[in-house]
Amino acid sequence: MVARMRHYFEKNGFAVCTRFAERLGMRVATVRLFFVYMSFFTLGLGFAFYLTLAFVLRLKDLVYAKRSSVFDL
Repeated sequence: MVARMRHYFEKNGFAVCTRFAERLGMRVATVRLFFVYMSFFTLGLGFAFYLTLAFVLRLKDLVYAKRSSVFDL
C-alpha cells in the first residue's frame, strides 16, 4: 500500500523537487528529504513552500513556452 501511494505521488506530483535539484546540481532524494524535514520542523510551512514553488514553476512553463517560429504568437 505504501509503495502504491509513493508511486502515485511520484508519478502525479508537480516535480518541484526534481526541477529544483537539477537546477542546483543535487540529488533529488536529498531535496525531497529536505522538504520533508522542513515540513515537520516548521509545522507545514515547508509544504506551503512546496506548493508555492509548484505554482510558480507551472506559471513559468506557461509563460515561457518554446515556440517553433515567430508566427506562433
